[in-house]
Amino acid sequence: MLHVEIASRSEVGDRAHNEDDLRHGRAGSFWYAVLSDGAGGHRGGAIASDLVVRLVAHGLQSAPHASPDYLTHLVTDTHAALGDQQQGRKGHERMHATLVALWIDTRRAQALWTHVGDSRLYHLRHGQVCDVTDDDSVVQRMVHAGYLSRAEARDHPRKNQLLSAMGTVEAVEPNTVETFVPIADGDAFLLCSDGWWDHFEPHDIETAFASARSPQHWLDLMAEDVQQARLKGQDNYSAIAVWIGDPAETTRVGVPL
Repeated sequence: MLHVEIASRSEVGDRAHNEDDLRHGRAGSFWYAVLSDGAGGHRGGAIASDLVVRLVAHGLQSAPHASPDYLTHLVTDTHAALGDQQQGRKGHERMHATLVALWIDTRRAQALWTHVGDSRLYHLRHGQVCDVTDDDSVVQRMVHAGYLSRAEARDHPRKNQLLSAMGTVEAVEPNTVETFVPIADGDAFLLCSDGWWDHFEPHDIETAFASARSPQHWLDLMAEDVQQARLKGQDNYSAIAVWIGDPAETTRVGVPL
């Protein structure tokens, strides 16, 4: 059975309150992590992200064994529940949220993940980013179509315009991996809101990982970079770090620990 260690961090940034939410835990040989970034007037974003995280976390915690179809249906059911919560609640009609969720089976050494919106999951192997989720955003679509480079996308005025989100009137199509992903000792995952990942290129995440002594230290190193940037209007920034196995016995970014 694989050993798993998880840490999390959520900061308000330069905002009046924090509308990010997250949760992680263990159920027997299964582990889960869920993160959501809410938006909406009258603190509706905080309500939306809280509901999304609670429902998805409960669904993952109570699943005897997940599957891609199970994750997809869990997300669509949560989307419907968030829509129901908006009915008759003045000021909450437009509340919505992103979602990124990870499920790990330590006995079978495999993982599943899904997302809606622009909260991301990074998967690291041998200290290098090998998978990154694609944002449900206008800018990401333009990058895929070849109209923008990734460098141009970072400062594009429409970079925060989403094409899909939890709680919108439109149906959602969760971006769930099609099959189980094998995992191994030394793998790591980073789930984060856009207020977090907007500061980092993949090599920055890898560099922090190479210097980190634990999942919490990894997050603290990156959070320190966000704080030092001192950006006016800095969005809430939140992340969950997941380490598989004992990093002290692996090589990260080519440097033996």
